Amino acid sequence: MQISKGAVMPYEYLDDIAISDVAFRAWGGSLDDLFVAAADATLNVMVENFSSLRDTVLRSIELKDTSEEMLLFNFPQELIFLKDAEQLLLQVPHVEILRDENVYHLRAEGRGEKLDPLRHELVAGVKALTLHRFNVKHTPEGWEATIVLDI
Repeated sequence: MQISKGAVMPYEYLDDIAISDVAFRAWGGSLDDLFVAAADATLNVMVENFSSLRDTVLRSIELKDTSEEMLLFNFPQELIFLKDAEQLLLQVPHVEILRDENVYHLRAEGRGEKLDPLRHELVAGVKALTLHRFNVKHTPEGWEATIVLDI
């Protein structure tokens, strides 16, 4: 599978984790940055070239969960759902994660457009995230996650 790797990306695809799926490692200096990197990596599996997306649709995304791990698991799932249910291809340039007692809240704005097969070169049909090898950890450099996408 060819996946574009233009400028330095805060993610890398892993060939040795999943045979028929796509695995990646994403990272960021903050939890917010990690979520943006995971969203970009997921979108880049679906669409060859981010520059083919226009900002004609803005979509507010709000999620909550009891852990940052499950919030990260559900966030790309939401982007996959919007692609499947509404044919929306969305980039998420900024994410804000807040903690309120035992609940993590995510606020983000997806920017993009409806899928147009004539303009958007699709790479793979992502069905969902899997819990296989799913991992989120805080490191001295920031945050890191390993995610496997079912294609």
